[in-house]
Amino acid sequence: MKRKSLVLLLVMMLMSTFTLYGCGGAGNTTQSSTQETSQETAQQGEKKAPAKVDIFQNKSEFAEQLEAAAKLYMEENPEVQINIETVQGADYATALKAKMLNDDKPEIFGIAMVGVKEDYGDYQEDLSDQPWVEHLYPDIKETVTVDGKVLGLPVSIEGYGLAYNREVFEAAGIDCSTLTSYDAIDKAFATLQQKIDNGELKDKYPQLEAVVEYAAKEAFISGLHLMNIPLQAELKTAKAAFEAQEIELTHADSLKALIDLQTNYTPARNNKSLLNSVDYSTQVGGGLAIERVAVIQQGNWIAPELANVAPDVLEKIDVMPIPLKGVVEDSIAVGVSFNWCVNNQASDADKAAAKDFLNWLFQSEKGKQIVIEELKCIPAFDNYEDLDRLDPYSKRVAEYMGQGKTMPWVFSGYPKGFEPQAAADIQGYFAGDMTWEECVQKLKEDWKTLR
Repeated sequence: MKRKSLVLLLVMMLMSTFTLYGCGGAGNTTQSSTQETSQETAQQGEKKAPAKVDIFQNKSEFAEQLEAAAKLYMEENPEVQINIETVQGADYATALKAKMLNDDKPEIFGIAMVGVKEDYGDYQEDLSDQPWVEHLYPDIKETVTVDGKVLGLPVSIEGYGLAYNREVFEAAGIDCSTLTSYDAIDKAFATLQQKIDNGELKDKYPQLEAVVEYAAKEAFISGLHLMNIPLQAELKTAKAAFEAQEIELTHADSLKALIDLQTNYTPARNNKSLLNSVDYSTQVGGGLAIERVAVIQQGNWIAPELANVAPDVLEKIDVMPIPLKGVVEDSIAVGVSFNWCVNNQASDADKAAAKDFLNWLFQSEKGKQIVIEELKCIPAFDNYEDLDRLDPYSKRVAEYMGQGKTMPWVFSGYPKGFEPQAAADIQGYFAGDMTWEECVQKLKEDWKTLR
């Protein structure tokens, strides 16, 4: 978010906490948890009515941590049964649609853009009277307000760029402070790849085989996040994207340059069709986490996984810009990927429990600690004081925000189906099925047809 109000609030808040101010996951797996407890709580003076809260969400990167948080809440509120189902990757939208057609609809569900009629607008409870609303950053609040009603809780401010292992670059003699433009990054990648190929880093990083890993198999990486970079420069806002009947792709040349930057230094650089089989797990857990590669296009949502499998590597993670050559080169993309909505057709008891759980998680002292330390979220609220507890990646995202070096997310305004189709188009380009010019034309045609 680049709006002044958000930046000023972030700067003021972070100056008091640390000196330096600065659709997730992939694959097609489903995780679910049902936690039960019969413990009594001494904090409740009167017995509350039994309530059920089903949460249907897509943040697989903190699914286990969210389940643990729900268990803690149920220990304090034994009359409430919380069930969490997490569907990750491109299957989420389809799974949510099926879920909302069932009689047993979730009490809390996640969506990218609130208020859109076809995106469950009829199911979104007015949350304007909730205690957390007054603490939303103004620019963030604007994104979840429709006709004067706050319809969703922003789960986390997120940012993505080129996540990299700073120590690998330093070992190659590269000054990381210079990585602020397309040309500088390209030059650094070339230098690092040459040293890898020459075996100069073999002793310190025995598994390091390439600079970058690019997971072209995942629709959200190419179709959602990569395409956002040129489209945010063309369309400016998610609302404008939602209203756009067609796109010009005025920055197609810069998009190709960005694709080249991320694929010319991969293990598949001599046969880019192989990128189409690289998935999220290979890129993150089997790539960056084990120091097989030094750079991936991902956001701060990878922090929980790195914290679990390679906490030492997480401490080395830094973020460089994701440069749109000649347009905007020293920024990362920042926004809110998902908002949790309360189903207004649930029973009164279940709705009350759903709202109380959201307040507990995002506003109680215990909940705030969980949000920052366990869920690894950058909170969308102005009353979090200990942001120095954020993981290294999230701190860097916050630093970019404080410096105003951000570009917006417009992908919540994409036509339905554009994400997987755009990814398929780019996969076709990697496979050699079409030229770049044909790929650009196909992307424009797909937008218009899907809209």
